[in-house]
Amino acid sequence: MKKKILVTGGAGYIGSHTVIALCEAGFEPIIADNYSNSEPWILDQLTKITKKKIKNYTVDCTDKDGLKKVFKEEQIYGVIHFAAYKAVGESVENPLKYYQNNIGSLNCVIELMNEYGVENLVFSSSCTVYGEADYLPVDEKHPIKKAESPYGYSKQVCETLISDCLNSNQLTRAITLRYFNPVGAHTSGLIGELPIGTPNNLVPFITQTAAGIRKYLTVFGNDYKTDDGTCIRDYIHVMDLANAHVKALNTMSETGKSITLNVGTGKGSSVLEAVQSFEKVNQLKLNYRIGPKRSGDIEQIYAATELAEKTLKWRTEYSIDDAMKDAWRWEKNLANK
Repeated sequence: MKKKILVTGGAGYIGSHTVIALCEAGFEPIIADNYSNSEPWILDQLTKITKKKIKNYTVDCTDKDGLKKVFKEEQIYGVIHFAAYKAVGESVENPLKYYQNNIGSLNCVIELMNEYGVENLVFSSSCTVYGEADYLPVDEKHPIKKAESPYGYSKQVCETLISDCLNSNQLTRAITLRYFNPVGAHTSGLIGELPIGTPNNLVPFITQTAAGIRKYLTVFGNDYKTDDGTCIRDYIHVMDLANAHVKALNTMSETGKSITLNVGTGKGSSVLEAVQSFEKVNQLKLNYRIGPKRSGDIEQIYAATELAEKTLKWRTEYSIDDAMKDAWRWEKNLANK
């Protein structure tokens, strides 16, 4: 019998791609989502890709009674917890929303895992926990600094919550994955990043500008201490990231150990390099202009990936060029929805 994996936020960007990776690896994903950062029609797209009807529950993960029904009805082997708000700017404007949802949902999940004897948790964290890097590439031993935003702090608190629950035996096993910058879309073009309103991330802003939805792309600052003056990030294809979650589940089964890992490519690319990659692979010219620096933007960060590669027996397979091709294919398909 296939092992059932509860994917909270499974209709969202990273969650939906992970659902596909789980199906390909022989697991049975079960989605729990309230569609605050996604759309119900993503489920139909998942069916087209996987040729399977994915079981799903419409539920807010801060609603313990609602989520409890899922644990009661399904014999869950593990949980991959994505359900969280993720916009840094919004978190500054509305911190209560972020603390209640991001920390509260994890609290509910762990309580129910403990109650129903579910032993395996994969948690979606973020490289924002590191703040401005003291050294590059950033490894897992890098100090955790004061968070720049309520979003970043919510991830720090969640990591501490997991650690405390492991120490108290209220949680059996957990692998925490600190993502760098997920980009791209499924190669089919049927699912991808679906920002609500104005995008907060670079790549959907690039694709929306190319599609004419946005008049121009603003590159925030060109006088950073980098080769071309723009910020540097570690852009990881979303399918590489999705596959890392499957590897994390397998690793817990094999070793029974808990660990925190960086998930990135190990290579930094500047904002202008990302723009130029998009232009090159899609043979398009983007309308972009240089704007002032944004408050709170980190100059450069990219991951040391050796520990994740060794622990998970995992490596990235896609390039930033691949991600830009796939993101544009998704944007074009999205225009027909």
